[in-house]
Amino acid sequence: MKRRAPPGDAARKLAAARTQLVMEKPFFGVLVLHLPLVPADPAWCRTTATDARAIYYNPAYIETLSLEQTKFALAHEALHCALSHFHRREHRVRRRWDVACDFAVNALLVADGLVPTPDALHRRAYEGMAAEEIYPYIGPKDGETPQDQHLYEEGDDGADARGQGARPGPGGPAQRPPRAGAARPALPGAPGSAGTARAGVADTDGRGAPPPRPPASTEREQLATQWRLRLAAAAQQAQRAGKLPGALARAIDDLVQPRLPWRTLLARYLTSAARTDYSFARPGRREGAAILPGLRAAHIELAVVIDTSGSITGEELQEFLSEVSAITSTINARVTLHACDAELAPEGPWVYEPWEELRLPASLTGGGGTRFAPALEWAETLERRPDALLYFTDAEGEFPERAPPFPVLWLVKGPGTVPWGERVQLN
Repeated sequence: MKRRAPPGDAARKLAAARTQLVMEKPFFGVLVLHLPLVPADPAWCRTTATDARAIYYNPAYIETLSLEQTKFALAHEALHCALSHFHRREHRVRRRWDVACDFAVNALLVADGLVPTPDALHRRAYEGMAAEEIYPYIGPKDGETPQDQHLYEEGDDGADARGQGARPGPGGPAQRPPRAGAARPALPGAPGSAGTARAGVADTDGRGAPPPRPPASTEREQLATQWRLRLAAAAQQAQRAGKLPGALARAIDDLVQPRLPWRTLLARYLTSAARTDYSFARPGRREGAAILPGLRAAHIELAVVIDTSGSITGEELQEFLSEVSAITSTINARVTLHACDAELAPEGPWVYEPWEELRLPASLTGGGGTRFAPALEWAETLERRPDALLYFTDAEGEFPERAPPFPVLWLVKGPGTVPWGERVQLN
């Protein structure tokens, strides 16, 4: 007969896991120290949960994990908070956003050598991607659910406390959490309550804590600022110890210095390419004999290539072309458009004068593999060498070894990387 673990085993395991994180993985350890550990009522907490103020756990669930998996569970919750996932959802569907956040967090944890829990969501394809980049790949009817509960907001859009917490957990039957606005006792260890133990394990009366009230929008703003500071401090501490992995460093850079939307980056790039130079051409006779410099604005030559290998939809292509059209009309650019998968599309190229709107051609040959050399070689043979080339692609294909003699801006959908040129993330 299997012996049931005595009460308190989960709390001791969590304390040991937190201590080991501080020593072995100082970045995660420092973050976890900001979150009180609160045993929760199994009726609503099936595994672990966070509201960006504390970590809640089902003791029976923690007892099923190894010590290494427990470290993963703690770091998972802390990283959700540090990356401000509770503040970044915006218009996105909550369940899909929560799943995307889990994929993003777990990719970082696994890359750093932590052992995932059995229910952790992880795909190698999402490594190096932020939650915003993963979100478009999470279908509305996909069966994935987060391994934990994200208690950031009230409301029911498919991933609220009812959808996540109503399922049975290892410690008891499913019950619906108290409705929004119902009185709830203050949680020991939670901000603003008596007996707060900032880095300690909170005590309860033995029943486990009820669901916490999600932070209001103003508090989420304050928590986002607070966690950004904590993130920077933890990163500095881990860096000094030489224990900040590259994948985490990149994720932190993206959060502390967020990447601008691709439309903004595209506009900046094209504006800088549109040079307005001085001309010393001799003026007409009516202007006199003196030769004075004058501003002469000429249109720029822009080459645009569309990857038609099959992974990019017609709607996405038209959205991209509409954005390029809007920008080029303001900077006086002449656009030569072509399409390519493994070979150039036989229908192209198409030329658009500065006053013409870019439109997707009626038919495009494609759907094969992807090679970038044919389009780049074509651009080099143009009678007027382009001032810049924009390549709209998923970056999954064969690149030539050398860069062409003009700037290339890769507008990339998905996690693909490029060997040279400027890369802008589209999604």
